[in-house]
Amino acid sequence: MRILLSSLLFVVVGCASYPVKNGYILTNDRLPAITNPYFSDCSIDYVYKANIEAFDKNFGGILAIKKLGEAHHRLVYTTEMGNTIFDFTFKEEAFKINKILKELDRKILVNILRRDFSALILENPEVEKTFEKEVKMLQNASILNKKHYYFTENGQLLKIIRAKNTTEKVVVLFQQINGNEAKDILIEHKNIKLKINLKAF
Repeated sequence: MRILLSSLLFVVVGCASYPVKNGYILTNDRLPAITNPYFSDCSIDYVYKANIEAFDKNFGGILAIKKLGEAHHRLVYTTEMGNTIFDFTFKEEAFKINKILKELDRKILVNILRRDFSALILENPEVEKTFEKEVKMLQNASILNKKHYYFTENGQLLKIIRAKNTTEKVVVLFQQINGNEAKDILIEHKNIKLKINLKAF
């Protein structure tokens, strides 16, 4: 009997979703919109000193993000000397590589960068489910067919988590928040050696 109960508990916990595992309760009565305000102003050039740690190598440079219109952003990553490492355009569902170093032009890496930066700049993804725990809220949305959770506290977006079942795969952490600008951003992969640190000038 004890073995049966243990097995049942294992199945229930093992099948739990990421929010349930972390103590959040599903709220079906309302689905408030997700708002990511950090790259939403067309009048601002968002410029960051960037450091990318990838597979035991470090790359330093400057990342500029510009909103060009509704659901339309351009991201340019250069060396500090001004040489372009990559230049991407995101417009609604479309993604365009304007320029990329030959050494980085690998499908798997480009797909990773596309997914990471899509989550970073997408302003109003469609809410699928909402979970709450006191003043904290988790909202589930799909980005490029991957499940993402938007974590807010007292109405402020603090992080975005890409998860599979109960396991975190990627965390986008917003820090040093000043109004609608995040001065310090960390994108960290949990299953591969990839970390992107962004610090605003």
